[in-house]
Amino acid sequence: MTRHSKLNAIVALLLFTITLSSFAAPPKREFYEIKIYHLKNSDQETRVENYLKDAYIPAMHRAGIKNVGVFKPVASDTMAGKLIYVFTPLKSLEQLLDIPKTLAKDAAYASAGKDYIDAEYKNAPYARYETIVLQAFTGMPMHKKPALTGPKSERVYELRSYEGHTEKIYRNKVKMFNDGGEVPLFERLGFNAVFYAEVIAGSHQPNLMYMTTFDNKASRDEHWKAFSADAEWNKLKVNPEYQNNVSKNTSFYLTPTDYSDI
Repeated sequence: MTRHSKLNAIVALLLFTITLSSFAAPPKREFYEIKIYHLKNSDQETRVENYLKDAYIPAMHRAGIKNVGVFKPVASDTMAGKLIYVFTPLKSLEQLLDIPKTLAKDAAYASAGKDYIDAEYKNAPYARYETIVLQAFTGMPMHKKPALTGPKSERVYELRSYEGHTEKIYRNKVKMFNDGGEVPLFERLGFNAVFYAEVIAGSHQPNLMYMTTFDNKASRDEHWKAFSADAEWNKLKVNPEYQNNVSKNTSFYLTPTDYSDI
């Protein structure tokens, strides 16, 4: 084979590779479980935290789920000491359904979590918990660990919930994130998002949720000030296509526990 023909063959191979990559399937959209524990007192708070730290998170790691987030309301919140949020990323709904079976087979989990697992009816470790199941946006199909450098104790994680008037109007807000450019706008402005996702099961629907993260409260306020002043956002928010697509916007200000993976 001549040098010229070899070069042609290499070029052809490169073009073929580029063509194949253009048809590659996009990343599969993850699913997320957010479990919110409701607590009566500090004793229940301690027991749930011990369970999460010593039993649940290690068991999830053994099952191949690396990034489990545990968050509590910031100290100034009236719900501080009354709620614990647990974020578990999942590859599929089947994996969510398999978690109880996975835990049931884990002897180390059973031993480390005995106080929680075998609690008597008259001494329950929590008052109640609720579960929200979500599917990641196409614009960010997989979660990310935030690139923060400040101490966990000072961090502010903002969990936002956007409810829609109807299913159709709600989907318009999802489109605003995915196709309208909100996701890349947050990325450009350094909001360190953990996830953006559609709620597929929960008490408030139709609904989407996302979590952005900051080194501290001052950083959070600076980022939102920059967002409000951004030319791209000010153009997007008046786009006639995306008007009146949120009926209720709620923010929950959280801080990660010292044993949280995220």
